[in-house]
Amino acid sequence: MRFSTLLTHLSELKEASARDLAADPELSTAAAVDQAAAGELAFLEPGHSLAAALEGCGAAALLLPPDPDLQQLASARGIAWVALKNPRLAFAEALEALHPPRRLPPGIHPSAVIAPGVSLGRELHIGAHVVVGEGSVIGDGCTIHAGAVLYDDVQLAEGCEIHANAVLHPGSRLARACVVHSNAVVGSEGFGFVPTASGWRKMPQTGLVVLEEGVEVGCGTTIDRPSVGETRIGAGTKIDNLVQIGHGVVTGRGCALASQVGIAGGAILGDGVILAGQVGVANRARIGDRAIASSKSGIHGEVAAGEVVSGYPAIPNRLWLRCSAAFNKLPEMAKTLRQLQK
Repeated sequence: MRFSTLLTHLSELKEASARDLAADPELSTAAAVDQAAAGELAFLEPGHSLAAALEGCGAAALLLPPDPDLQQLASARGIAWVALKNPRLAFAEALEALHPPRRLPPGIHPSAVIAPGVSLGRELHIGAHVVVGEGSVIGDGCTIHAGAVLYDDVQLAEGCEIHANAVLHPGSRLARACVVHSNAVVGSEGFGFVPTASGWRKMPQTGLVVLEEGVEVGCGTTIDRPSVGETRIGAGTKIDNLVQIGHGVVTGRGCALASQVGIAGGAILGDGVILAGQVGVANRARIGDRAIASSKSGIHGEVAAGEVVSGYPAIPNRLWLRCSAAFNKLPEMAKTLRQLQK
């Protein structure tokens, strides 16, 4: 694809956008800026050591931030470029244009097992050894890859994609354009047991798991259903691999949960919450809109809207940074204290 053609796929491109097509190179793929070679696209964004990265770049074309010095350097090296406010977003759009997702042909594989009375929409792709239980509903345009299992009473709205070996338990409700990746489990029984004199009495888990529109669930992630009511994941939320979401959890819209996050039952997250890797959220904790927890934080109570927290137990990030700096001085401080005591 010619660079000039690729530019037509970029949402931020305007007539006034600064650019230099150079020889309008043919692009076959994209690569990181320090690895790109002839025929490849790369991007730079604020935060890189920009000039140094560009000096050694072998890319045929670049997506640049609006920096005249960088633009001049790229032109001097004969590299085609365009300047955009958000080069990372443009790079995502360019990757999709260079490598468009393959649409699987409609059809149901002969080895698939579909219970009588399942409601099947139009233009479906159902792969080999898929199992769909009684009372389930599959909307138009869904793709279910090989080996996936949908128990009884599962509902998929239009355009959902269920990858190989994912499992959706009874009461799973997926809105439009949800994606569940391989080996994820949606709607498994929540961890509910009542202590008695003779041992643990199981609490039946009869509720629902609702994924709102555009939710994406990573490989190996589990989302539990509650005893009553529902576990609800807000529209546009993106969940990484190996995340555990307990029964009765509610997230707002557009949250991002990184790998190995664990959220205990009944916790509530506001809109736009970001939890970095290995964050733990305790039972019934409350996290406000747009709050951020850095890696390995432990949240036990409430986090205010917009707050950034770190550490275990989680405290405001700026305070945690000061505490971390002091921690390294503890041996010296302890020695001084012993001397003063003497």
